[in-house]
Amino acid sequence: METSTALGEFLRTRRARLRPQDVGLTIATGRRRVPGLRREELALLAGVSVTYYTRLEQGQSVNASDGVLDAVARALRLDRDEHAHLRDLARPHRAGRPAAAPRPEQARPATRHLLAAMDRVPAVVLDRANDVLAWNPLGHALLAGHLDPAAPDRPADRPNLTRLLFLDPHTRELYTRWQDEADVALAALRLTVGRHPGDRRLAALVGELAIHSEEFAELWARHPVRECTVGSKDFHHPLVGELALSFESLLTSDGTDHRLLLYTAAPGTPSAAALDLLATTLA
Repeated sequence: METSTALGEFLRTRRARLRPQDVGLTIATGRRRVPGLRREELALLAGVSVTYYTRLEQGQSVNASDGVLDAVARALRLDRDEHAHLRDLARPHRAGRPAAAPRPEQARPATRHLLAAMDRVPAVVLDRANDVLAWNPLGHALLAGHLDPAAPDRPADRPNLTRLLFLDPHTRELYTRWQDEADVALAALRLTVGRHPGDRRLAALVGELAIHSEEFAELWARHPVRECTVGSKDFHHPLVGELALSFESLLTSDGTDHRLLLYTAAPGTPSAAALDLLATTLA
């Protein structure tokens, strides 16, 4: 996806969600032709010229200062994640590291040893595109027991958690609140795409999902953005039933953009008992 196009789309969606009266503007009565704020109204609130803001929204201004971007963010009432996303999109030459990897990524041996040691905790190693680079047996059993456990070792057909979420019927049934899960996953993907402009694998993933999932395409057009590193997920597992698990996504410190995704259950809860039961099926 072209970053300039994404910037304009993002700004338009955020203008559309604000009404003049929400930001203290007095408007003349009558029918408005655009939802939300007009460009000139947003420019007024941000303290920039209409011409400059228009160029920014059209992706023609690549040297916007921190002050201008902060003013636009305040005018649009962006939250922290949205504000960071605006900066990424407005300055694609400063966002992230070079996108393309010279060869298929692999989980480091030390990371694999860590996974193996956590035999009572579902754990998965992901790259920036949410491809599964490795999982321990319990992580595989929790998230994708219907898939070959050796699939992450084959770059050509590695599982991708976002692809599974939108295109795999088994994964759709796994999440009790599938729509909430889809909303969060797509919003996190939006942030990642903004941080890594020009990443061909990310672009290919977005294109594939937009073609094959109407739900993805509709949600993508809204341009949600959200960082999601901790939280909770509710599962309806085909073997052990209901599970309410906490999760944490930890970025490795080796410069690879790999993340370690861990799931835990509160001690003494039915979910902890269900997770223990799932572990016994692996023996």
